[in-house]
Formats: sequence, structure tokens, C-alpha cells
Amino acid sequence: MAEAVVPPSIQPMEELDSVAAVRKRAEGLRPDTLRYLRVLSFAASVALNVILWEMILKRVIGEGAVAQNRSERVRRYSRRFFRLAERMGGVMIKIGQFISARVDIMPPEIIEELAGLQDTVQPAPVQKVREEIESELGARLEDIYSEFNNEPKAAASLGQVHSARLRSGEKVVVKVLRPGIEKIVVTDLAALRVVARWLMLWRVVARRADVPALIEEFADTLWEEVDYISEVDNAEQFREMFADDIQVYVPSVYHTYSTARVITMEDVTSLKITDTRALDASGVDRTAAARKLFDMYLQMIFEHGFFHADPHPGNIFVYPLPDHAVAQMYGNRNHRSRPFYVVFVDFGMVGRIPRSVQDGLREAVIAIGTRDSARLFKAYEMLGVLLPNADQARIIEAQNEALEYVWGRSTAEVAQMPTDDMEMFALKYRDLLYDMPFQVPHNFIFLGRALGILSGITVQLDPDFNPWDDVAKYAQRMIVRETRRTNLLNEVRNLGAAALGLPNQLQNVSTRLERGDIDVRFKPNPTLKRDMQRLEVAAKGVTRGIVFASLLITATLLTVNGAAVESSLMTTGGLVGYGLSLIAFLTLVFRRRQIIE
Repeated sequence: MAEAVVPPSIQPMEELDSVAAVRKRAEGLRPDTLRYLRVLSFAASVALNVILWEMILKRVIGEGAVAQNRSERVRRYSRRFFRLAERMGGVMIKIGQFISARVDIMPPEIIEELAGLQDTVQPAPVQKVREEIESELGARLEDIYSEFNNEPKAAASLGQVHSARLRSGEKVVVKVLRPGIEKIVVTDLAALRVVARWLMLWRVVARRADVPALIEEFADTLWEEVDYISEVDNAEQFREMFADDIQVYVPSVYHTYSTARVITMEDVTSLKITDTRALDASGVDRTAAARKLFDMYLQMIFEHGFFHADPHPGNIFVYPLPDHAVAQMYGNRNHRSRPFYVVFVDFGMVGRIPRSVQDGLREAVIAIGTRDSARLFKAYEMLGVLLPNADQARIIEAQNEALEYVWGRSTAEVAQMPTDDMEMFALKYRDLLYDMPFQVPHNFIFLGRALGILSGITVQLDPDFNPWDDVAKYAQRMIVRETRRTNLLNEVRNLGAAALGLPNQLQNVSTRLERGDIDVRFKPNPTLKRDMQRLEVAAKGVTRGIVFASLLITATLLTVNGAAVESSLMTTGGLVGYGLSLIAFLTLVFRRRQIIE
């Protein structure tokens, strides 16, 4: 933060284990059999209930009877999972948080029942946490921190955070992995892989998603979260991305007191981005904060292909600049609202977008920004979200109508779409809804989650937030850059073609010159002809000047030597030479006047 004290010298973090090494060592652990069976038994019971009601009883008693208590069944499954996750912790908590954040695709019953998992993570016993820190840093806590709060500042599924103060005086937070978390991750991932194979037996699921691939992407990111060295690297990359943006702040890491399992970093606690009352009291414009956050994600996704994949409110703060900082940074300029920093913490979960996906997303944003449905369909093909034999004309027709409906509306207005409009749209395009010609690429799991959470935050900051204006402006900027790049590439291509053809042309000219086949024709214009004539007269003038000088010198030598030896012949020759030199001088003067004219 602006007032934080950064140590004068920070030693580099010791090179310990990479993510691959941590993963290899952890996967050598044997799963906890009892925990493994609990996860599988829960998944099996839910699967059997779904099969019974949605496949068997639906055919026996009909859709109407099954639908009557479907909502209550979903709530019952969700409550059972909540109790399981609360009791077991670890990856189960993270899965529940992931599901409850997907307000865009999950039924409201699931969202409501699992919402409590965002806040009800039980902390690890403080004595084990202290022992873990001392073991990792190789010293007693009292020798490292002058203050250490035993009450955790935050407790998450994989680790927890305690506030502290270094002996040098800086306020810090200490993030530590939960003891034994590696074995929990190994066990839960083993169970989830079995569940993924079960789901692939269901044709409706297998046709639209590669569930095992989704689980493996989830596992990759999970292992990065278990390795804090990777998190530090992610934070450094994030800081470099926004190095020129004075509205973005990333906390400093005290590498001397950080390892693969413990991170000591600058305490940047400020206003939680969803604390609307505190933001209003501080003078921060909530709409400006929503727009800044949204623009940051556009930049992360479409320019860098690297994004913070866990943007829940506990990981994003708003720091209103104090008066003295405003005066120092902005001078005496008046502001309608309080200038602020957006502060990100917790870089354990990040997303990396492959170049091919990044190009497809960029194409999609340009298509949405310009409301070009044909181009949007092309983006779907680039992203691989379409099933084979998808009806292009029908999809484009539906897209045109959908874009026309949502364009210019706020996120809240779209979410509150009238039921009659929804039913009319569903009836008109029931063939598409029945066939569902879309599939979920496995590398979209964290991007979709991040965007779903981001959407919720922006609406909470500003219920009237309209993302379409920002998308349109960003699309226009990308189109300008794309046009400039295309023009530049065309110029380079033309120059390259000319350069490649030049050696052959030179060889052809050289051959024809050797054979004497080339005639040079020169047709001067009147101005050039006059200039050539003046050059010719000037050249003749130089010649006459040389003749005049030569005659004058010769006449002088003859005259001087003739007087010295009393030779009348030499004296006469000298006089003749003076006469000739006079004629040459007069001619030179006359020709010079011609040149001037």
C-alpha cells in the first residue's frame, strides 16, 4: 500500500521444490481409505437417486410428477454435500465454493444451500500452525515476529492466514498450509477421478464435456495452490503486468521468511470490494470500481492470457487514497470521487489461456462488441465449443435475437429477464435447446468460474452496471490494433516480396548488359536541359581559367628571366604571354556573365 514500509533489502527465496516436485512427492502418499470411501459413497448415493427419479420414475409416473418435488430433492442433495464438506474440509470445501460461485449455470437451490461454504471453513489448531511455521522457517516464532495473532485472519480450504509484525516493525500477514493437506488432496483427487469416469458413462454428459480432463485441470491448479513458491511467482508476474497502472497494487513478499509452505507478505488489508457501505463512506465511486475491475479482467484475458482465477471478495480490496497521497500524486486537481487502488491478494489459483483459445476469445469479444453473429460463430469454432454438425444458420439466427435483446441492458436487467420473454425465446429455438450443440472445453473451467464471480461482484458494486459499453470500447481498441497490425504486415509482405524478387531482376539486368541488349534512353525536361547547359559552360570556364593562369605565370617567368640574362627574345615572349593571358581573362569574364544569366 502507499503507506507500507518495504524492507531495504529482500533476500531471494530459497529455490526449493517446483510444483512438479511437490506433486510427485505428494502423490507418493497413500490415500486415506476412510475419506476416499466417504466421498465415493456420497457420489454413488446421489447418482443412484438421479437415475431412479430422472430415468426410471420419469418413464413410469411421467415428467409432471417427477418435477413436482425436483427442487426439494436438489436442496436435499446440496445440504448433504454441505455437511460432508464441512466435516471433511480440504478439496471438498473448494469444490463446494466452486459450485456455489457458478450463479450463471447452477440452479438457485444449489447456490443458496452451498453459499455458506464461502465463510464457514474451520481453522486448523493454532499450535499445529505455529509448529508448521517454525519447522519451515527454522526458528522460533518469537525470533521472527515481534507479534503473532493466534486467531486466524482468514481460514481457507488449503491454508489459513494470521496477522503478525516483523521484529523490524513491518505489519505482515503469514499464510501457512494446513498440516497434512497433501494427503487430503491426494485422497480427494483419487475419488474425484472415479466419479469423473462414472459421469462419462452418462451419454448426455459425455457428449458435452470431457469430465476427466476437467478434473485434471482442476488438479493442476490445486497443486499450484499447495506450492507457495508458485504463488509468489504468480504474484510477481501479476505485478509486472500492471507495473504501469497506478490503480493496481500487489503486496510485496518477504522472501527471507517464505518457503514452499509459508508465505510472509505485506499486510494490505483494506476495504473489501463488496463492502458497499464502507466504499460509500470513503467517497469511492462504486461504478468506477466495478468498471476498473472489469477492465482489468479484459486486459488479463485478452492481452496477457494470464488471470487471477479466484476473485472472490476476500481476495480483492479497495484502498481509498488518503488526502496527502492524493495531493502528492494528483496535485490540486479536483476529483468527483476518492481516487483508489484495487488490491489483489492470494495468487495461488491463476488461469493461463493458450494462444489458440486467446485468439478465439478475442474474436468473440470483437464479434460481441460489433454485434456480428457470423463472426461470433467463427469464434465458437476457434474455441472448440461447438459439437460436430452444429446448425450454423440456426445458431446465428438465435444469436442475432439474443444480442439484440441483451445489448445495452445492465447485468441485473438481463438476470431479471421476464418469464414471458424467456418462454417465447425457448419456444422459438426449442430445437437448439433440445440438441444443445455446445460442449465445454476443459480449459474453460477456471475462466468460467472467474467470470461468474466477477459478474456477481460488479452487480453488487453497481446494480445498473452495463458491461456492454466496456466490451464495445475494448472491441474497438482491439479492432484498431488488429487493423494497424494487418496494414503493417501487408507492407512488410510487399517489401519482402520485392526484396525476394530483386536478386533475380539484378541478375537479368546484368546478363543483358553483358550481351549489349540494353539501350539507355534519356529525355530531359526543359529545366534539366538548361541546368545541363549551365554546367557545360561552367566546365569550359574552369578550363579557360586554368589556361589564363598558365599564360600569366609563363609570361611572368619569361619576363623576369629575360631581364636577368639580358635576352630580348625571352622578354618579347613574356610580353606576348601577357597579351594572351589578357585575352583569356576577358573570355573568362564574358563566359561567367553567361552562367550568371
